[in-house]
Amino acid sequence: MAHRIDGRKLSRKTGPRMALFKNLTVSVLRYERVKTTEAKAKEVQGRVERVITLAKQGDLAARRRVVSEFPNEPLVVTKLFDEIAPKYADRTSGYTRIVKIGQRSGDAAEIVQIELV
Repeated sequence: MAHRIDGRKLSRKTGPRMALFKNLTVSVLRYERVKTTEAKAKEVQGRVERVITLAKQGDLAARRRVVSEFPNEPLVVTKLFDEIAPKYADRTSGYTRIVKIGQRSGDAAEIVQIELV
């Protein structure tokens, strides 16, 4: 039985899958919109929203937690705390949206655009 199983494997082992999610999260925060497959976008949506909610706290502990998650991305962390978090100060959730674009011609995978609202 498949009880209490969370997340998608996306035909990858744990290390490459976590790296994919982390890089996709950084890309969404850096460029504010990314085109990817629907499964990847749905998986990374919660991670982006969690990081934005953490940045909205704005204290030193929250900044250190975000830096520990993205240690090689100081510009993204700065943008997250200085631009993105204040923009969503009045929202409690729903910082991202997924817009369907169409199917990829090679394998007919559903392509979507995940963007910050």
